[in-house]
Amino acid sequence: MTAAEFLYEVVGRRRDVRSEFTGEPVDPEVLRRVLTAAHQAPSVGLSQPWDFVLVEDEETRRAFHGHVRAERARFAGSLTGPAAKVFDGIKVEGVLDAPLSIVVTYDPARGAPAVLGRHAIADAGLYSVCLAIQNLWLTATAEGLGVGWVSFYREEFVRELLGIPEHVRPVAWLCVGPVERLADVPDLERAGWRSRIALDEVLHTERW
Repeated sequence: MTAAEFLYEVVGRRRDVRSEFTGEPVDPEVLRRVLTAAHQAPSVGLSQPWDFVLVEDEETRRAFHGHVRAERARFAGSLTGPAAKVFDGIKVEGVLDAPLSIVVTYDPARGAPAVLGRHAIADAGLYSVCLAIQNLWLTATAEGLGVGWVSFYREEFVRELLGIPEHVRPVAWLCVGPVERLADVPDLERAGWRSRIALDEVLHTERW
């Protein structure tokens, strides 16, 4: 398999993992490689505005899990009809199943005030953090790890729980760990929540 073929294979195999974690610990050397890859992501003005908070403490993860359950219930309460029924069977996180959580943050003050390339697009720094997350996700997949992005939380709660400075934004709570397997079809597609859109439906040439 060529390097290009392997990359395409990893991209296609990547999944948002919630249920397949084995509970086994993450090898420290593998974790270091994955974090190094994340830290090598491109960033606007070379600002590197990310930090990575490693969370293994069970008490901390249980506190976050409780918060997520409350937010899940809040979202569920906003649904009616078929959507409510489908969502009822969807697992939205693996916080207690995965042995490790990695919280990725965005520090807009890093490299400020003159962040080259951010003067016209204020969110360019946030986009940079998302590139670091994608690097982390793909290399974790290549290493045989699963990653699940938990988005059912309030930023203020995570900031207080982890002692994150007020000006720093928690962007992603990622559940990370070895997995039994990676599903062939994404969870939400299998559950009937959404289907993947064909490329040609979102492809434009020259103008919208």
